[in-house]
Amino acid sequence: MDLFEKATQDIAKLPLAIRMRPPTLDEFVGQAHIIGRDKLLSRAIEADRIASLILYGPPGAGKNCLAFIISNITKGHFEEINAVTSNVAQMRNIIEKAKNRLHASGKKTTLFIDEIHRFNKAQQDVLMPHVEKGDIILIGATAHNPFFSIVAPLLSRSLVFELKPLSKENIKKILLRAINDKDRGLGKYRIKMAPEALKFLAEVSDGDARKALNALEVGVITTKAGNDKFIHYTLKVAEESIQKKAPFYDKGEDAHYDTISAFIKAMRGSDPDAALYWLAKMLYAGEDPRFIARRIVICAAEDVGNADPQALVVANAAFQISEFVGMPEARIPLAQATVYIASAPKSNAAYMGIEKAMEDVEKGRTLEVPTHLKDSHYPGAKRLGHGEGYKYAHSYKGHYVEQDYLPERRKYYEPADIGYEKKIKERLEKRRIPGGRKT
Repeated sequence: MDLFEKATQDIAKLPLAIRMRPPTLDEFVGQAHIIGRDKLLSRAIEADRIASLILYGPPGAGKNCLAFIISNITKGHFEEINAVTSNVAQMRNIIEKAKNRLHASGKKTTLFIDEIHRFNKAQQDVLMPHVEKGDIILIGATAHNPFFSIVAPLLSRSLVFELKPLSKENIKKILLRAINDKDRGLGKYRIKMAPEALKFLAEVSDGDARKALNALEVGVITTKAGNDKFIHYTLKVAEESIQKKAPFYDKGEDAHYDTISAFIKAMRGSDPDAALYWLAKMLYAGEDPRFIARRIVICAAEDVGNADPQALVVANAAFQISEFVGMPEARIPLAQATVYIASAPKSNAAYMGIEKAMEDVEKGRTLEVPTHLKDSHYPGAKRLGHGEGYKYAHSYKGHYVEQDYLPERRKYYEPADIGYEKKIKERLEKRRIPGGRKT
């Protein structure tokens, strides 16, 4: 069935998520960075002057809704296909009709391709010359990064708009609209939505309006009205409707801070099992994986340090990979980094060193840079004596030479006798300069 078809049909038989698609931009929720006042995409849609474009973003963010709005607004012909079920023959047929239509009446054809990343390179190449000549206006929707999944020639001829996951407030607004809408939504039911149920759906839907609306609909139609003739949509109903329980975890409140605290302390305390549990709890509750990744990176530097320098490399890699792949796959590199850091030897010597140095800088007398260490790469430096007497370490045996790098004795770094830091300690002791200076 063509979900963009404008012919009269029994709308009540369609899923709630489709019935609640906004017909105009005024009803569209979220994506203010591209669908906001005076934004390029808004102006183009309202003026019916759409150029070929790619809508890129996670499920339920509004890609199909925008295409639906365009289909309602455009005075041209609108076609819709799904790359999963379509093929080259169907595309060629649509393109040929579009060319004839344009030649006969001057009427343009907009072709919406959902999940366009499913087309292989050869299939995408079929579109390219017709997009370039203006035979069709292409709107492609994809949840995959188009710079990896769409061929470059097609990308260069299209505008790319990235949609973000909807905020919790966006989801709440959409759900409340569906509850109150008597024509397209669930307004014919008498529903009492518990605040905690609304909050739960908004959180666990992960910015996916379709998921939230599906859970709302199934909960409403499967729950019997109470003695007061109202359908009570409780937290329990919400949990059953979306098949996920609500963990005791409030972002920004005690449970949030207590859990991340336990997670860090478990890694610091070398207990990978406990650390994995707290990691799982946070991920299940919908915690931002980037927040977790940042804490892992800090723990690697603060609590493992030079006892195992590789820990920071692993943590940083997990941060970058989780940012790239997103959930649910991000849980894997995050778990790997968590286990590595929890199992690694520990030293906070580098952390304690910078803390002591920062305290000296903040509270003590500011030390002047010794003359032989001052910059000598500018005219007049020699006349001031800057750089005079400096010994270039690489000119000496072992790439080391005894030299003062502070005007007075200070000791900040005290390496631990553990892991790789033990080797660092031995190397410094051989040079007889613990803390960075000969004693």
